[in-house]
Amino acid sequence: ELKPDSKAFEKQALDVSHLSIEKLSKKGTSPREALQQFADWVDKVLPTGAVPIFSAFNAPFDWMFVNDYFHRYLGYNPFGHKALDIKALYMGLRKTQWSETSYHQIVNECCVDTPLSHHALEDAIQQAKIFQSLLSEIGENQDV
Repeated sequence: ELKPDSKAFEKQALDVSHLSIEKLSKKGTSPREALQQFADWVDKVLPTGAVPIFSAFNAPFDWMFVNDYFHRYLGYNPFGHKALDIKALYMGLRKTQWSETSYHQIVNECCVDTPLSHHALEDAIQQAKIFQSLLSEIGENQDV
């Protein structure tokens, strides 16, 4: 949870996440500190010689915010311009239509049993479980 860097905010977005500007202003982590921790974590978990790839459910939407904050506060994005969209991966793997890639449908199909909380860390963990399920499916379908 980040300290706001502006007085402007979308009430509906805060309502969905059950956050308040007052709480975030008092208890949130400064964006610079949070982004540095994020970049340090990426460096720590990335195998030597590997390149990090941003993945998310609706990666184009999430990536633009992550990219903006990395550049604004650290001057670079450790992911560069590489993002993998979980919805698009699901669509290609399952040979389905875009209209059949809702979050709830994919969660059910991938047997991820946690509800969508709109809490960033919990949502990221849930998305990682979906991604892991799809990667396992890809591995099972590969000819050896």
